[in-house]
Formats: sequence, C-alpha cells, structure tokens
Amino acid sequence: MSHVPPTTTNSGAPVASDAHALSVGSDGPIVLHDHYLVEKLAQFNRERVPERVVHAKGGGAFGTLRVTNDVSAYTRAALFQPGVETEMLARFSSVAGELGSPDTWRDPRGFALKFYTSEGNYDLVGNNTPVFFIRDGIKFPDFIHSQKRLPGSHLRDNDMQWDFWSLSPETAHQVTWLMGDRGLPSSWRHMDGFGSHTYQWINAAGERFWVKYHFKTQQGIKNLTADEASQLAGSDADVHIRDLYEHIEAGDFPRWTLSVQVMPYEDAKAYRFNPFDLTKVWPHADYPLIEVGVMELNRNPENYFAQIEQATFAPSNFVPGIAASPDKMLLARIFSYADAHRYRVGTNHAQLPVNAPKSPVHSYSKDGAARYTFASAQTPVYAPNSVGGPAADPARATDGSWESDGEMTRSAAALHAEDDDWGQAGTLYREVFDDAARARFLDTITGHVGGVKSDEIRERAVQYWTNVDAGLGIALRANLEGAPVETGTPATSAVPVA
Repeated sequence: MSHVPPTTTNSGAPVASDAHALSVGSDGPIVLHDHYLVEKLAQFNRERVPERVVHAKGGGAFGTLRVTNDVSAYTRAALFQPGVETEMLARFSSVAGELGSPDTWRDPRGFALKFYTSEGNYDLVGNNTPVFFIRDGIKFPDFIHSQKRLPGSHLRDNDMQWDFWSLSPETAHQVTWLMGDRGLPSSWRHMDGFGSHTYQWINAAGERFWVKYHFKTQQGIKNLTADEASQLAGSDADVHIRDLYEHIEAGDFPRWTLSVQVMPYEDAKAYRFNPFDLTKVWPHADYPLIEVGVMELNRNPENYFAQIEQATFAPSNFVPGIAASPDKMLLARIFSYADAHRYRVGTNHAQLPVNAPKSPVHSYSKDGAARYTFASAQTPVYAPNSVGGPAADPARATDGSWESDGEMTRSAAALHAEDDDWGQAGTLYREVFDDAARARFLDTITGHVGGVKSDEIRERAVQYWTNVDAGLGIALRANLEGAPVETGTPATSAVPVA
C-alpha cells in the first residue's frame, strides 16, 4: 500500500477515514461539523443537476502570502513554514447589499482568502472586524432576515434591525464597530482583515494552540465620512472595485502584515471569558500579536465571473496543522458555506480553475452537474476497495480534534468571570475612540435610531447604548428628542458568503 495515494477531500486535504464518521464516543451521535462526512453525503445527494443562485457584490485579486517569521513552534501547516510563499486569492465584499448595491453603504466588509497550498486549499473567511453580531449559528438566518428587506414593501427597515439588535445583547460589540468610523472604509486597501473566529494550530509534535488571525493594512487605515459615502454611492457605486483594480493595474500592489494571537491550549479552560465567543476579542495585553508574514495582491482577475463571482470560500477547507475550535458560529459555518456553494455554483464547484487546489485530488466523488475531471475507468469510485484506489491515512490528515476533551467543551460553554455582552463594546467606545470619533459615533447612532418608528424598539435601542456606556445613552436620548432621521440605506451586516 506504500504507493497508494491518500484519499482527500474535494479541496485536496488528506482524509482520516472513509469508514468511520466523527461521533461522540464510539457509539454516540454523529456530529454535524464532521465536514468530510457532510461533504460526502451532500455531494452524493446532489449528483443530479441542482439550480444555482448569485450572491453578494464584491471584488478581488490574486497574490501571494510570504512567511517572514518562524511560527513552526505553533503549526506544522506547510504554508506557514519559514520562507514559504503561497499563491492565494482574496475576495472583498459588502455584505448585505445586492449585486448592484453601492460599495460605500455602512456595512462590515468580507475579507475572504483562499491559499493554494501544497497540502490542499486553505480558506480563511473573515471580515474587516474582529468580532461578529451573534455567537451561535442557529440565530444566523433570523439575523439576516432582520437586516434584509420587508416581505411586503421590499424595503430596508430600521425597525427590523433594531428589533433584533435590541433583543440580542451579544450584538453590542459588533454594532459599536459598525456604527463607528470603520463602518465606512475608504477602500478595501485601507482596511484591516480578521479571521474573527478562534482556530486551532497543531505543531509537528502534536501540541495544540488556539489562534486568531490579524491582517494589518500597510496602506494605513482610511475611512469615509457619512456624507462622502453617500455622495460616492450616487456618483461611483463601484468605487472599491475600481480602486483595487486600478492600483494593481498600475503596479501599486496593496499589502497586509499577517500576525496571529496564540493562546496555549490549556489557557482556554480558565480564561476570564469564553475565548471561543465570536462577540469577544482577546486583549493584546494577554496575547500579543506575533508576526507571520506579508500578503500582497499583485494580479487582477482576467475574467470577473469565472475568477471572482464563481470563487467559493469555505471554513471547512482546512489543511494539516490547522483545525476548528469549539466556536459555535465557526462550527455552523463549516457546514453552511460549502453547502451554499454546492447550491449556488454547483456540486462540482471545487473543480473550477479558481477553486481547484494546486495539489493532487484523490476523491471518490462522482458525476453531478458540470463535472469535467475524472479518474480512469479502472479507478474505483468507492471505499474501501481492494483494487488500488485511494486510502485514508490518519497520519496525514487534518488533525487536532478537541471533541474528546470533555473539560474543554464544558469550560467553553460555562459562564466566565467577565462574560458580559457590554463591557468590550464600552471599552472600545471610551478608550479606543477619541473625542471626535465619539462625537461622530453619537451622530451616527442618533440618525440611525431616529429612523426607528416603533416607540418600544426605539426605547430598547436607547437602553442598548446605555448598557454600552451610561453617558452615551443619556446623550442619545437627549438627541432623539429632536433628532433628524439618517438618510440613505439603513446600516446592514452579515457574514459574507464569499
């Protein structure tokens, strides 16, 4: 069997087993985030032609990630070894708007990255903010419904947004980011990116660590005022797409410095708040940034539809040395993103050139719409087999499972000493924003909450900001007595389906 190629996922990563699904104990229930099981079953269910749909507006470019530091003590992933340079693709997006929406609406920006590594594709699907609105994937459909359009009038609605936000206090940290200056970046080149979730790194010795990714723009942070954003929405709705394309075309390649925060595995069990909560950041004083390398975008797509619109990014695309954490939002996204791509682009989306790994694929997937690569007629299409087909090898597979660590999963679900929903949002407002930023912030939320028609929801919105900062709540209430309604489209936000 020494010459038998390893079974891989459709993204090219080695598979541990084709005979046993990941379960809770030897005879317990099967878990949803066994992404290879889901991939196999979902692919099988879609071997006949499905429909596909179009997703949110965005743009992107190709480039490289070059490792400038030695972080091999934390991960054995090939792309993060010293001196390695990896081809990659970045896609940026506004999140809640439709395909023709302006680039400058107040909204988080998607920051989706695909690394074509020697061990399969690694996708890192993040935002330009380090946190998100909710911490559990079961709330995501409801959250998105509240941020989209009314079913009757088909209009965006402040009441829906604030009804959900004010009844969901975990949103406070992200809404503070959204309503602040960075809710209106001047371009994709002038914003930071974050993996947002907590991930797991595993080194060559099998030691495990928790990590968070930070991409700091080397162009500097630049933001738009509300008036500038509104004017650009009417005069150049594609300003961010144009900006990225023209700078790369002129040889002015944008760069970001990649750093990570690293938490020792055991620290998570006793940390002062849940380190797997997507609504929280890890203070840099506790876990400082460790530089990894530099990401540079240096090649524009040749065809937007083929290389950007059909690009698919999924958090389930891990490689050896990188794995998931008990973050409930991450675990839900591991299923939902890949499944969205099967529906939108097709069951064989991973075969498209922009999505295909550079490393060999040895998969038992067959047929389905738009399949154009295939093995020889002599290669079996099932496992196990005795005729030389690929064989799963746990020693080569994506590793680092924490599911068997009962203490970890219990601790992640427990209430930690500082596990409130308002504290970090208040710190951001009081200690990170300067006086001018706080004034702009108050103006923004005054206009936005002023657009709420329901007295009950408006009162909850005022209490929402009072919980973030008492003085802010007092000032907001005073402003609302005669506050003008913010014009333009209400602020909206979502995780990007990149």
